[in-house]
Amino acid sequence: MSTEPQKLNQTMLDTNQLASFQQSINDLSPLQLAWASGYLAAKAENVTNVTAPAVIASAVPATLTILYGSQTGNAKGVAKNLAAQASAEGLNVELKSMGEIKPKAIKNITHLLIVASTNGEGEAPDDAIALHEFLSSKKAPRLDHLYYSVLALGDTSYELYCQTGKDFDLNLEKLGAKRIAPRLDCDVDYDEAANTWSTTVITEVKALLSSEIAASNVVALASVDNIEELYTKQKPYTAELLLSQKITGRDSAKDVRHVEIDLGESGLTYQAGDALGVWFENSVALVDELITELGFDDQEKVTVGDEKITLGEALKTKFEITQTSIQFVNFWAEKSQATNLLNILDDKSAMREYAANHQVVDVVKSSPLPNEVKLNAEEFINALRKITPRLYSIASSQSEVEEEVHLTVGLVQYHTEDASREGGASGFLANGIDEGGEVKVFVEHNNNFRLPADNETPIIMIGPGTGVAPFRAFLQEREATEAAGDNWLFFGNQTFTQDFLYQVEWQNYLKSGLLTKIDLAFSRDQVEKIYVQDRLLENADEVFAWLERGAHIYVCGDMSRMAKDVEAALLTIIATKGKLSQEQASDYLKDLRNAKRYQKDVY
Repeated sequence: MSTEPQKLNQTMLDTNQLASFQQSINDLSPLQLAWASGYLAAKAENVTNVTAPAVIASAVPATLTILYGSQTGNAKGVAKNLAAQASAEGLNVELKSMGEIKPKAIKNITHLLIVASTNGEGEAPDDAIALHEFLSSKKAPRLDHLYYSVLALGDTSYELYCQTGKDFDLNLEKLGAKRIAPRLDCDVDYDEAANTWSTTVITEVKALLSSEIAASNVVALASVDNIEELYTKQKPYTAELLLSQKITGRDSAKDVRHVEIDLGESGLTYQAGDALGVWFENSVALVDELITELGFDDQEKVTVGDEKITLGEALKTKFEITQTSIQFVNFWAEKSQATNLLNILDDKSAMREYAANHQVVDVVKSSPLPNEVKLNAEEFINALRKITPRLYSIASSQSEVEEEVHLTVGLVQYHTEDASREGGASGFLANGIDEGGEVKVFVEHNNNFRLPADNETPIIMIGPGTGVAPFRAFLQEREATEAAGDNWLFFGNQTFTQDFLYQVEWQNYLKSGLLTKIDLAFSRDQVEKIYVQDRLLENADEVFAWLERGAHIYVCGDMSRMAKDVEAALLTIIATKGKLSQEQASDYLKDLRNAKRYQKDVY
């Protein structure tokens, strides 16, 4: 006779037990039900001393998800600080790049903070594109269960300021999600505002999750690695400048420097594709010119944050005077009532163009204050942006140069009616510091610009001008690792004789076989200008063949024109050689990007 019915009866609850059990669980929250499930499962396995906290830790603690979309690393840095702050408050945190999640996974998130930068003219950063497109598509699910908030990073000198963050905010709202706190839009000097927002939003999240936190007693930080890095943007390493050597010819229209910096015993590490953040000081001559024009005393004390320093020191080390914000143009227009400034106040495009082409001292000189208008030093510096570090694509592999880091720096320089002007960081590295001098640096990791994991994968590198920098690092790395994959470089500049950056190195790589092919575009060596996108089209058959056999393609350099022209050329190649429609070609390129086979480092 079978014993199965008897066993089944032993596993079931009788009528009284079932009624009692149902009454016990009626008022339980989903998290408490998860706890009960784990508790009962543990009891069934004869686990002794099962306590609530232990079981809950293995159940489903309330999680705050922090997603960042970052092109240069700023949004990633803010997100990491946000995650550390949330973890310190006892929240269970999951921190990820938007590129690390499948867009559909958004439906599984209940509490979300987004930190998103805007790339170029309102475009999402590469790691955010897939999620950004998904949330605005018909495929996006309802998200009525989701609580969220957005911190947007941008630059007011661009027309579509903080557009990516605005898009995320509005799309989530349309899908039914509820804001934890209003979106914050941050300009380039974002540290103070971001910290204030972080404190506010974490307080709100903590209140939302308070019952779950009290029940679970779990403090965990998932996927947050190395939050307390030794050297960061806020705590840079003081390195030594070893070399700043001009590598363009005497008659070149450009001054490009090969810069070598010693990282010493810092322990800083980087990978090919990363960037180096450089803090700089404004030139003493420029500071003196500005102070003289304003009629201030360079020894006058001013308050910057929590310290009192001289005006001269503040303008040299704390404030941006080589780049002018449109806020400063507004400020100076109101103060000076100068016609040339008042006439452009309502024209945002004209304002941006004027600010981009005038340093602070040039604005002051072109529109002097009337005698009756009084201005003090404190008021003046409060109208300026704080200095922010510049990021440079690293032009070396640590496998080759060890404790050094190399950069390829184009000196920004132009002439006004009565003076020569230089860029802040580029002028500092080229002319503002002697070899052996100190320079404060940090490494900005860029996981969106990486060599293929498979060393046999072919790569196509497109880097005109100083955009060639990371490809010097790529080839050093591929040589050090004895990578077997083919390497094809497209390089362009103005002239062969004056502007062929790292010419000898490329030629040696060609001779050794490391560099499979190089195509050059020197725009001014013939009547008709030729650019890298033209060389791509000339090699359309071979470019498409490389893509079909799995090549990764990399683009570095100018974002406003070159990168767009290169992408248009790639779409043409894919459409014509793949016999695809424009829509199909766009999908092909999108698939490459999603597979991290099409990566850009543009600025």
